[in-house]
Amino acid sequence: MTSKRALEVPKSPIRKLIPYANEAKARGIKVYHLNIGQPDIETPQIFWEGIQNYKEKVLAYGPSDGISDFRETVAQYYQSFGAAQVQASNVFVTTGGSEAILFTYMIIGDIGDEFLILEPAYANYLSLASIAQVKLIPIPTKVEEGFHLPSQAEIEKLITPKTKGIIICTPNNPTGTVYTKSEMELIAKIALKHNIFVISDEVYREFLFDKKKHTSIFNIPGMDKLAIVIDSVSKRFSACGARIGFVVTKNENILKSLMVYGMARLCPPTVEQIGAQNAFKNMQDFIPQMIQEYESRRNIVYEELQKIKGAFARLPEGAFYMTCRLPVSDTEKFAKWMLTSFNVNNKTTMIAPAGGFYITSEKGNNEARIAYVLNATELRDAMQILSKGLEEFSKL
Repeated sequence: MTSKRALEVPKSPIRKLIPYANEAKARGIKVYHLNIGQPDIETPQIFWEGIQNYKEKVLAYGPSDGISDFRETVAQYYQSFGAAQVQASNVFVTTGGSEAILFTYMIIGDIGDEFLILEPAYANYLSLASIAQVKLIPIPTKVEEGFHLPSQAEIEKLITPKTKGIIICTPNNPTGTVYTKSEMELIAKIALKHNIFVISDEVYREFLFDKKKHTSIFNIPGMDKLAIVIDSVSKRFSACGARIGFVVTKNENILKSLMVYGMARLCPPTVEQIGAQNAFKNMQDFIPQMIQEYESRRNIVYEELQKIKGAFARLPEGAFYMTCRLPVSDTEKFAKWMLTSFNVNNKTTMIAPAGGFYITSEKGNNEARIAYVLNATELRDAMQILSKGLEEFSKL
C-alpha cells in the first residue's frame, strides 16, 4: 500500500498522455511532440569537448556544493549581466533545476507553509510542492493580458502568516511571458514589505524576443537576503539530460542548509559540470543563433494559431512556450483524441493540456501549452495538423 502523500502528487500534464502517444507510434503514426520542452537543437560541441577533455582515471564523488571551478564560472556569468556581488560561494550546484526547487521549498518552508505563485505555473512546481508538503497559493493571471502581473493589492490580499515566499519564473514556462523591470520591482517591494523570499526561476534568461530585456531579481536593490535564484543548464545549452542546476543566493543561512541537504544526496553529476563550464565560457559562440532560431519558430506558431477560428494567445515574449486558448471545452479530451483517433497522412500532434499547469480547479481546461521545439518545417506541419484536428473535433 502506498502512502497518501504518494497518491496525492499530481501527474505531469506534460508526460501523462505519453502512453497514448506510444500507442499511436506503434500503429505507425508519426507524433509531433509539442507537449514537452525538449529542444531538437544540437547540444553545442563545446559542451562535449569539455567532457572529452576530462582525464581523471576514476569518476569519484565530487564536492556536495559542486566543483569549485564550475561555481566560479557560474559566478562570473552572473556578474556579466549585472549581478556584480555574486561570488562562487553564493552558488550551490544541484542535480537539475528540480532538485533546486525541492531543496528551496524544504529549507524555507515547513509542512503546511505557503508560497504564492503566478498561475498557470511550471508543472513541476506543483508536484514538488506536494512532495515537500507545502502549499502553493495561486496568483491569477489572464491570457488576455499576456499573463502579466495583477495589481499589488491583488497579490497582497493572498499573503498570510504562513506565506514564506513568492515564486516567479521569467521568461515564463508555460506562458512565454517576460516580466518587466517594474513588475520585478513590484515583486521585490511586496517581499521587502512582508519579509518573505522571492524565488526567481531564471532558467530561460537568454531566451528573449523582440529586443526584450531580462530583469533578474539580483538586479533589484535591497534583495540580498530575500532573493533565491533557481537556474539550470538544460535549456540554455540544450542539455536537458545533463541534470545540472544551481541555487544562487546571498543568504548565508540558506547556503548552510543547502550544504546539509547536499551532503545527504552526496554530490551533483561531475562530468556534466565540466561540459557546462566549457559551454558557459563560450556562450556567445552559440546563444545568439539559438535565440534567433527560437524567435523564428515562435513566429510560425503564432502565425498558424491566428488562422484557427476561436483560438487566442498573446505573442510570447520569451522562453519557447505559448499558452493559448483553443476552441474546445476540454483540451485533455481533445489531446487524447488527436493521439487515438486523428491523423493526417499518418501524422498527428501532441499538445500539453493547460489544466495541469493550474492550481485552481477547473481553470485552463480550454487552454494548451505549445512548446515550439521542432524545426520550422515540422513545426508548421504540426500546427496545420492541429488546426485540421480542431476543425474535425468540433463536428463530433
